[in-house]
Amino acid sequence: MVVYELSEEQTNKVFRALADATRRDIVRRTLHAEVSVSELAASYDMSFAAVQKHVAALEAAGLVIKIARGRERIVRGQPDTIRHAQELLSSLEDIWRQRISRLDDFLADEDT
Repeated sequence: MVVYELSEEQTNKVFRALADATRRDIVRRTLHAEVSVSELAASYDMSFAAVQKHVAALEAAGLVIKIARGRERIVRGQPDTIRHAQELLSSLEDIWRQRISRLDDFLADEDT
């Protein structure tokens, strides 16, 4: 499997951004459809400025992009970044599965 590698800094930004439940919800919503920052702000029990900060953190991580459309700012999810993070997690899972398999083999040999 070919794993697209995000830089260490970019990887850290992605996982830091996804550590927050509100940000994960924003990503989920913007992957389904483009949403204005105003619409997002109306959905959360926080100030418009707080939602803008969440969007800015997601944008810095490459998880969303913000597009000017007239006076509105539209937020669109970036599935490629999510895919790259998922590939990284899958490659780490593969490493651990291989280690567990080797441990299973070792323990099975000791039983015989």
